[in-house]
Amino acid sequence: MKFLGMEKVRDGKYLKNYEIHYLNKAGTEKTYEIVSRRDLAAPEELGKRVSGVSIIGLKENTLLLLKEFRMGVNRQVYNLCAGMLEEGETIEDCVERELFEETGLKVKKILEVLPASYAAVAVSDIKTHIVFAEVMGEFEDHTSCNEEIKAGFFTKEEVTALLKTEEFSSRAQLAAFFFVKGGLCPDSFSV
Repeated sequence: MKFLGMEKVRDGKYLKNYEIHYLNKAGTEKTYEIVSRRDLAAPEELGKRVSGVSIIGLKENTLLLLKEFRMGVNRQVYNLCAGMLEEGETIEDCVERELFEETGLKVKKILEVLPASYAAVAVSDIKTHIVFAEVMGEFEDHTSCNEEIKAGFFTKEEVTALLKTEEFSSRAQLAAFFFVKGGLCPDSFSV
């Protein structure tokens, strides 16, 4: 593929829409649409900045999952606690803030922070860190009026049943699968 150019076609409140023009391997021009959370001046900036975190919360032998209404699909799906980094915020601070805002829980211990990866590589340059955290506390609702979230801790048996009958985000589905099949728990991160 040979890059020909890039232009912003819409500047939304949260997402910026771009068209990227390429010559494909047959020599035909192809226009590809993407969204970004950032203003991009050049194609070299695509995917260079990390946008946020996704949290795989664990408590004893349970997995934290959120059942939340997602406007993009107009339904409730099981998802991970997640959110966007604020200006000047560390990954750890973002994890603590988002966990509290969405569930009322607190971080007991950050177990692992994976390098940033693309959240939806087919349509966006958005990158987030997957963070494994041992969590504690009781559920409280601190969500905004624009969020509909019900948080819960689920056992392996419960997650097994959910995987057969419920809809998930892909990241939550993978976390749930490995929780069930791989024995993911806080002790599995011990050194």
